[in-house]
Amino acid sequence: MSSSDPTVQPVPASVVERVDAADVTLSNPKWAVISLGSNLGNRLETLQGAVDALEDTPGLRVKAVSPVYETEPWGVEPGTQATYFNAVVLIKTTLPPSSLLERGHAIEEAFERVRDERWGPRTLDVDIVTYQDVISDDPVLTLPHPRAHERAFVLVPWHDVDPGAEVPGLGAVSRLLAEVGQEGVQARADLELRLPE
Repeated sequence: MSSSDPTVQPVPASVVERVDAADVTLSNPKWAVISLGSNLGNRLETLQGAVDALEDTPGLRVKAVSPVYETEPWGVEPGTQATYFNAVVLIKTTLPPSSLLERGHAIEEAFERVRDERWGPRTLDVDIVTYQDVISDDPVLTLPHPRAHERAFVLVPWHDVDPGAEVPGLGAVSRLLAEVGQEGVQARADLELRLPE
């Protein structure tokens, strides 16, 4: 083709730059930590379904899944709700935090999560605990999760899959866990979540 063909236009430099920038983000995935919890229905099946749904998300790969723990519900009278199964998932993703949050909510809704009361029972909780080393006080998505560092049901399984982990701005998970203690967080060695193939 000769360069006199009027349909051949040079690509503006600004477009090339944007494409290159996008390509860098695609090849530069970020680590994130996701906490899963369920205390309604088939809890193990629900948690496995959430892991699988995360893996099925474009731009996201599940890299590690913690052991399953059984815990008492938070913020309610003992015995008024079923116990939770909890786990932590490490992912690498090219999604920005806002898209990851949307995906988490979509997965919750797929498992018929109902948000009618605070600390209410739920089929599924999908919480972003950390996203790389981002610190943000955005009320829609506060990072790191504002209460994760106080909650053994997050810290115990997180420490299992990443013993050297740190909560951005707050320090080592191992130290935070030592402060909080492991009371009420029961290992369920008889249960296992599979890492997606």
